[in-house]
Amino acid sequence: MAEQWVYRFDDIAAAEASVGGSWDATRALLGGKGANLGEMTRAGVPVPPGFTLTTRACNAYLSADGQLPEGLWEQVLEALQAIEQATGKRFGDPANPLLVSSRSGAKFSMPGMMDTVLNIGLNDETAAGLVAATGDPRFVYDLYRRLLQMYGSVVMGVDDALFEEAIQEVKDARGLRDDTELTGEDWRGLTERFKQGVARLTGRPFPEAPEDQLRMAIEAVFKSWNGRRAVDYRRAAGIPNDLGTAVNIQTMVFGNMSADSGTGVTFTRDPATGEKVLYGDYLMNAQGEDVVAGIRNTRPIAKLAEDLPEVFEEFRVICDRLEQHYHEMQDVEFTIERGKLWMLQTRNGKRTSRAAVRIAVEMAREGLIEPKEAVRRVKPSDIDFFLHPQFDAAARKAAADQGRRLASGVNASPGAAVGVVAFDADTAEAWGKAGRDVIMVRVETKPDDVHGMLASKAILTSRGGATSHAAVVARQFGVPAVCGAEALAISVARKRFTAGDVTVVEGDTISVDGTSGEVFLGEIARVMPEMDDPHMTALLGWADEIRRLDVWANADTGADAQRARDFGARGIGLCRTEHMFFETDRLPIVRQMIMAGEDEAVRREALDKLLPIQREDFRDVLSAMDGLPVIIRMIDPPLHEFLPGHDRLVDALARAEVRGTDPEETERLRALLARVNELREANPMLGLRGVRLGMMFPGIIVMQVRALLEAACQLAREGLTVKPEIMIPLATHLNELTAMREIVETTAEEVFAAQGNRVDYKFGTMIEIPRAALVADQLASECEFFSFGTNDLTQTGYGISRDDAEQRFLLAYVERGILPANPFQTLDQEGIGQLVAMAVRRGRRTRPGMEMGVCGEHGGDPDSIHFFHHAGLDYVSCSPFRVPVARLAAAHAALEEPAG
Repeated sequence: MAEQWVYRFDDIAAAEASVGGSWDATRALLGGKGANLGEMTRAGVPVPPGFTLTTRACNAYLSADGQLPEGLWEQVLEALQAIEQATGKRFGDPANPLLVSSRSGAKFSMPGMMDTVLNIGLNDETAAGLVAATGDPRFVYDLYRRLLQMYGSVVMGVDDALFEEAIQEVKDARGLRDDTELTGEDWRGLTERFKQGVARLTGRPFPEAPEDQLRMAIEAVFKSWNGRRAVDYRRAAGIPNDLGTAVNIQTMVFGNMSADSGTGVTFTRDPATGEKVLYGDYLMNAQGEDVVAGIRNTRPIAKLAEDLPEVFEEFRVICDRLEQHYHEMQDVEFTIERGKLWMLQTRNGKRTSRAAVRIAVEMAREGLIEPKEAVRRVKPSDIDFFLHPQFDAAARKAAADQGRRLASGVNASPGAAVGVVAFDADTAEAWGKAGRDVIMVRVETKPDDVHGMLASKAILTSRGGATSHAAVVARQFGVPAVCGAEALAISVARKRFTAGDVTVVEGDTISVDGTSGEVFLGEIARVMPEMDDPHMTALLGWADEIRRLDVWANADTGADAQRARDFGARGIGLCRTEHMFFETDRLPIVRQMIMAGEDEAVRREALDKLLPIQREDFRDVLSAMDGLPVIIRMIDPPLHEFLPGHDRLVDALARAEVRGTDPEETERLRALLARVNELREANPMLGLRGVRLGMMFPGIIVMQVRALLEAACQLAREGLTVKPEIMIPLATHLNELTAMREIVETTAEEVFAAQGNRVDYKFGTMIEIPRAALVADQLASECEFFSFGTNDLTQTGYGISRDDAEQRFLLAYVERGILPANPFQTLDQEGIGQLVAMAVRRGRRTRPGMEMGVCGEHGGDPDSIHFFHHAGLDYVSCSPFRVPVARLAAAHAALEEPAG
């Protein structure tokens, strides 16, 4: 049986049946746009008749080096006849011509990334017939020049800017501002000019035969699947390259036919904030590309209630129906032809992170979806947005008071960004890859700019509205954007823009506030936001009910611990005691301890000074986490890290010897350098650190354990519930832990006797060396918990130094596809992950139910969290600001687990 390549909108049932009735498979076959057009047609929504060429047809065409698959064209002509019967018009008939559009539509929405051609079927004969039928040559030749412009750029490869320049020349010559002021004769003249220009630039005439126009437009859309902008977009959005795009052929309806005609794009909820209100814009007497391209500044959709109140009410009701039907916020395109409303498209709307959270929560509260579905819909990256910096209110006001506010426009995508101005996508991409923060400034963006947009920290345009290309792409990828800042006179050619009497050139710094829609000269200070969004609080509460994996935090101070708790952490998985030693009031004492060398008395004196300071540190952390576990890691780094650097000391000593004015200081530097040389190691990461340091200098461990348990006993007497856990780093052998446990237990008994009360505590180790994972069953005999230090486990497992690798080759490995991801950001599940899984199994074989967690940076990475969930860990521990992200990611891992 021949392959069915084409399905009419009114035959959606046949397409569903061909893929077993699955809606997801139907979307994969017809693309999201085609499937939704069929679904709307079935639901009785006014949709212009049309048909869809399947994604299979696209893949077949591309794999056959540009040959239409057998039988496809015959099916297209058959479907075209069905449209003719439904509309009473004929394709290519001068007396009553049928005009169609050719639009892309992949399974996953890729707004503006592939090609569209409108008004297919116009030629000199049909244009003349349409003028006779409508009596409106301006309308007809506006259509015709649009076909020539889109066909010329999309199908024949002519630079679209040449068409726009020609239009601008005519307007300038006649002293006009807007396209709508041009007459029928103006457009007729431009139509001839466009035809001649296309033929001259390409060596091929514009095809007059409507069937040739249609065939070539279909092929252009198929080819656009592999265009640079589409490939860049898919890479950024994580869309597979093998899906292909469908092509939708649809009867044209005309928003530029009369004063009561128009076109627009609207979201059923505000895609920037999530508020339940229609959000979008429209233009009267225009075609759809005018809205999304941003070439004319639009009117907000609410104004349609004033222009055409009956149409607006019908539109509002349809939008509500669509949202109820799809249980999702919709992005709809519509056209009004002589007061008649037509729906051209609906799809799930792109939205900002803030809006994603609010929409999911409010839809759950409205009963449209279940709370579990609300949690599933919000991505961890959406939660991450709430933790991004915003402009400091006082600094922002000061900038405005100083006259540094350059312009304001549509607050198209929220967020705050500071960067250097770049006026083209290639420069923005190059600077972004070089590590510069870039803000791309354009009159309006086009799909070909997407690679620069993705590399930019913000986007600024002088034209366009809330549904322009720039706004839609920026919102999807969380890039702040201000659109339609009309006060800016942008010259891309001269690489500068002016705002009043201020000129900004490429490379200058500006600040863009996508939340307020304002643009400022220079840099404005930014601050971290507070986690006080009520919708996010509700969503994370639902996530907590779903997840099995607990979320703890890495915190070294009481303030960090309190912040982590405020963000929802249920424990501290890593408190690094050595970070406390770098404080200015104690670093000299630490250095005294290190400089003691073999002098135990001097070392003891220094440790006695450190004890009360360390005790107060532990009090702060334990009290902030009242009732929750706190894992304290004993000292880990090599001692030389607390001393001045070797090269710096050599330089200082040389200068002191040359001056010769301070013998005491010279001798001090000489002794310090000698001690640094004694402690220097060829590979300190694998040298005297962690448990080995405790073995060689047990007094340090005694001091830390004493300080911790004294603080715990004091807080327990004050009525707090303390749950300290003592963690030994870098252990590789059972005997190391046996020795350490004896020191800890002896010290603990001494503290309890002196304090007059006892507290429960746990003893455990970090698994961060492959040997530790291999002998985890042995180590578990001395430990009550394991914590996986996946940063060091990755270094030792791969046999690489992170700093050296990232600087010299690791990023190139990722870019070239040698590694799928940076293993220090996302856990290598096939290698390092197997060490973790093995250690979990072996440890619990010795000690069933043993507490297991991870405290490396992977604890805040969603992909890694998914693995840790399935590996059977009890918790992940991450930085305080990653805790909300981890809470949601842990819930997603639980939701993805098969039932039972």
